[in-house]
Amino acid sequence: MNGLLLTDGYKTGHHLQYPKGTEEVYSNWTPRSNKYGPKGCDKVISFGQQYVIKWLHEYFEENFFSKPKTKVCNEIKEELSLYLGTEYDISHYEKLHDLQYLPIKVKSLKEGVEVPVRVPMLTIVNTKKEFYWVTNFLETILSTMLWLPMTSASIALNYKRIFKKWALLTDENNIDFIEFQGHDFSMRGMGGLQSALSSGMGHASVFLGSDTLPVISGLRKYYDAKGFVIGSVNATEHSVMCAGTKDDEIGTFRELMKTYPTGILSVVSDTWDLWKVLTDYLPKLEKEILSRDGKLVIRPDSGDPVDIICGKSKEIGGMLPEDKGVIELLWNIFGGTINEQGFKVLNSHIGAIYGDSITTERAEQICQRLHDKGFASTNIVLGIGSFTYQFNTRDTFGFAMKATSVVVNGERRKIFKNPITDDGIKKSAKGLLKVEIINNEYTLVDEVSEKEENEGELKMIYENGEFFNQIILEEIRERINKTL
Repeated sequence: MNGLLLTDGYKTGHHLQYPKGTEEVYSNWTPRSNKYGPKGCDKVISFGQQYVIKWLHEYFEENFFSKPKTKVCNEIKEELSLYLGTEYDISHYEKLHDLQYLPIKVKSLKEGVEVPVRVPMLTIVNTKKEFYWVTNFLETILSTMLWLPMTSASIALNYKRIFKKWALLTDENNIDFIEFQGHDFSMRGMGGLQSALSSGMGHASVFLGSDTLPVISGLRKYYDAKGFVIGSVNATEHSVMCAGTKDDEIGTFRELMKTYPTGILSVVSDTWDLWKVLTDYLPKLEKEILSRDGKLVIRPDSGDPVDIICGKSKEIGGMLPEDKGVIELLWNIFGGTINEQGFKVLNSHIGAIYGDSITTERAEQICQRLHDKGFASTNIVLGIGSFTYQFNTRDTFGFAMKATSVVVNGERRKIFKNPITDDGIKKSAKGLLKVEIINNEYTLVDEVSEKEENEGELKMIYENGEFFNQIILEEIRERINKTL
């Protein structure tokens, strides 16, 4: 697709609408509100800027600059003339093609840091006067690509904080387990491959467990990831269990353990009757499971996650299987150890994972309920799916890219928006911007001089087709873990 189509329709006329003599448009990307964010998400993770700018650079190289000018420009002339119902002048596009690079300068906060709302994470400005229109021409594509990785990374960090809190309370010697306790199950429910990749990379900036395989290539390409990137285990799905037949589900378990005699094996266990698996089949398989060189992980896949894992009864020893829940039932069969903090940890040959309709609120409830029943929170892994990562929009953290400064006929103008009909969320900063660290907090300072704008925490990552201050995945993960 022609790179000039990567924008909203109304952008195609904005180059004629700025005041005559406009030379510069300076804009910023900012999370404006956590009004619709998950409980506990008071800040936003800076993540995805390098990925998005690299993607944009490559896209224009491949789908505009490297194509014959007459072909790409005449194509856009034909399409926009039809679209707008009048002949469209493409001379500004032709000049851009002659230039052979995007004449912009992009500055960004470090990726992996946590930023309060209303603090800019990225600024963009044109570097050549005649291309003042390019800044906000790119607003749409930058917006559509930036909000998701930042949103998913921020929510993933919220999950990790929950896991860390309860691991410290119930199993502090196994704190490293939290790196895999939140596992990305979201790919099939995301809004396309690019959404799965963007969100999945956001998740993987925080956690090491993921089933979203495109993340591996994405993080290697855009963040120079080396060696281990994300990991998972051998696991079944319902079609496997169904193919083995309902009447011989226990035989399917046996065959699976023969197929995988070592390592972690996850088996979906609610295809028909989860409670029968837990009270009939597993007791019969106890010796085989305990003699296996690895861990068998039981995966329920339906019902209320809190009740399924923890039981409907808040006390140990409920009468019915559903009163006990998965973890207590596994303890009753396989036992385990009592750790130094006095909490029960399942035998290392058995475990559980739940990955349907998990939310941060349910994660908190699950850990709380396990704690209250005397079980370590590390007895369970939670699969975080599209119920978490797709149920978001740009408004989850109020992301927006807005212009705050222009230069017209050599004169800089501080511009801003502050709708009288709004509740204050849409009020923008004013003029040139600077981000400083004040009292260990990223803080916006607006209406600064050009000299001051070149200082502070916003560092150049791209200018006129060249990249600067590149970052690797390992650095991002280290920074994120420091925020825990």
